[in-house]
Amino acid sequence: MSSESASTPNWPEWPREGLSRIPYWVYSDAALYAREQERIFAGQSWNYVALEGEIPNAGDWRRTWVGDRSVIVVRDAKNEIHVLENRCAHRGVQFCQTHLGHGTEFMCPYHQWTYNLEGSLVGVPFRRGIQKKGGMPAEFDMKQHGLRKLSVARRHGVIFASFAQDMPDLGDYLTPPILELFDRVFDGRKLKVLGYSRQQTPANWKLMFENIKDPYHASLLHVFLLSFGLNRADAPNRIVIDPTGRHAAGMSWRAEQKRTEDNKEMRSLIEGLKLQGDSMLQPMREYERYTICLMTIWPNMIVQQQSNTLAIRQLVTRGPQAFELAWTFFGYESDDAEMDLRRLRQANLMGPAGFVSIDDSEVLGFTQQGVARAPEAAGVVEMDGHGWAEEADHAITESELRAFYQAYRAIMDI
Repeated sequence: MSSESASTPNWPEWPREGLSRIPYWVYSDAALYAREQERIFAGQSWNYVALEGEIPNAGDWRRTWVGDRSVIVVRDAKNEIHVLENRCAHRGVQFCQTHLGHGTEFMCPYHQWTYNLEGSLVGVPFRRGIQKKGGMPAEFDMKQHGLRKLSVARRHGVIFASFAQDMPDLGDYLTPPILELFDRVFDGRKLKVLGYSRQQTPANWKLMFENIKDPYHASLLHVFLLSFGLNRADAPNRIVIDPTGRHAAGMSWRAEQKRTEDNKEMRSLIEGLKLQGDSMLQPMREYERYTICLMTIWPNMIVQQQSNTLAIRQLVTRGPQAFELAWTFFGYESDDAEMDLRRLRQANLMGPAGFVSIDDSEVLGFTQQGVARAPEAAGVVEMDGHGWAEEADHAITESELRAFYQAYRAIMDI
């Protein structure tokens, strides 16, 4: 028996119904969470880490996360971008503690070991000792003690990183159907960061990914979206899933704000609802197709185009029963002041206290409370069948969830 198989936890069997069931123990098990960090976030995955516009100049850096590991995205003097693990090679100190910064080197506060912007060790205090006493051994090689460097991929201003060294091309990783939609938003224009927000939710990270992959709930939970016609199940919809099941996208067109035979079961719809200030409900046509496009890119990225507000939601794992959602709202450098203001106003739909996103945060917390107390039970995901297809033209489906767990089980060996 191999050491890996000998250490494999004895998890319960997946329900016999297969992909149409999600066992509740996957949301709370500590050993499973540890394997997720190893096989998914530190495995063969391109993780979103930053936008190039956040580090425009040599010496700029951003602290961010891959799973629950802190990393630093930095631009060196040669304009190259590196992603370094935020862990000193000496005693393991997480030496960088600020979100954004600028400098010529990184120095650990504990013993002042110093690294250049490429991650190489360039300074060790008292390396030769004092008065020929102490110090590092003669065979100590500075070149062998730099920061851990991740693989880096960039596309149209977006930066991805991986702890794996033999990663496929980013375009191949995304696959053609998702790459087309990715390039629709990230089309080569320079990006401009408009703001950040962060929130921590007491729920497993997979529940957030499931939420975005679940168009079924949007017309039922989100009173605001439904009542103002921003996203409705009876409007034109399109679902795309990549061939591996990992990535997906959901698109829709804005509907009229009224009751019809098709939406009579949507009890959340409030006819005649109005805002005192309706500026966020005055989007301008920006893209040829789709009022809304939400993409989930395995394993930690959600790309949101909701009317004119653009955002990346980065999933940061905080243990089995909590995750952080780091929002980066952005536009294009070519936008004028009026478009900047339009994007910022519409951003009030999203974020920790957004008119729409606040619903998800609350209901995911309620979900975790329920599933954590019943690990032996399982969720039913049979809407629109038991399998999944790469295309659908309606939102009454849970196929994205089934595709996600097909990929998840294969990677996790469950």
